[in-house]
Amino acid sequence: MSTTEQLRVAPLTGADDLATASGLYRDVFGYTKPEATLNPRLLMAMAANGGSMVGAWDGDRLVAFGYGFTGHAGGETYFYSQAVVVADGLQGSGVGRRIKGEQRRLALSNGLHHMRWAYNPILSRNAHFNLSVLGAVGRWFVPDCYGDGESRLVVDWDLDADTPAPVPAPWASYSAAEWGRVDRGEGAAAVALPSERSRVTPEVVARMDDAFSGLFADGLVARSCVRQDADTAVYVFTGSDA
Repeated sequence: MSTTEQLRVAPLTGADDLATASGLYRDVFGYTKPEATLNPRLLMAMAANGGSMVGAWDGDRLVAFGYGFTGHAGGETYFYSQAVVVADGLQGSGVGRRIKGEQRRLALSNGLHHMRWAYNPILSRNAHFNLSVLGAVGRWFVPDCYGDGESRLVVDWDLDADTPAPVPAPWASYSAAEWGRVDRGEGAAAVALPSERSRVTPEVVARMDDAFSGLFADGLVARSCVRQDADTAVYVFTGSDA
C-alpha cells in the first residue's frame, strides 16, 4: 500500500474508471437498493457537462472517489460535492482530504469560491473533519433530507480561506446522559454526541434533531466538532457572523 502522499489524485473521466467508481460507492456504503446506487452513465454525463469527478489511485487500484457539480441557490453559485467515498481500511488516513483538496482546486479553476455538501451530523468523525479540519461552517439543517428519515447538516466551505478559522472549544465536559441535549453559553451553544456510531440510539438522534432545529432557528451555525474523550464528541455553535 502506498502512503497517502504517494497516491495519484486526478480528475476521473473514463468510462471504465467511472464504472469502477460506481462499484466502490456501492461497496463502501453497502447500498443494494436501486435508488441508492450511482449510475455510471449519469457520472459520464456529469463529467461531460460541468460536473467534477476526482479519483485517488494506489497503483492501478481506485481507492477513493469524489463527485459533484455546480449548484445555484439563493443567488449564489458554488460547487456542490455530492459524495466522497474512501475504500475500507483507508478512512481517516488523509485520502479524503486529498480528494477534497483536488475538488477545491478544480472549483477555483472554474471560478467557484465556495463548496457545499451534506452529511449526517450524528457522525462525529465526519463532523470533525468537515468543521474542525477543513474549516467549513454548518449553515443549514435539513430534516429527512433524502426522504430516508435521516437528517443532514449542509456545510459551506470558503475556498479562498488558506487556513481554517480558529476552532471554538467546548467550555464544559459532558456525560452520556447529556448526548443530544443543548448546553447554551454566552452567544454560543454546545451539543454532545457519541463519538462512535455504535453508541448512537434513536433517542439520541431524536434529541439531536430537536436541538439542531432549535439552534439553527435561533440563527446559530455549527463551527466545530471536537472529541472530548473516547465516548463523547462535542459540537460548538456560534452566531453566524462570529
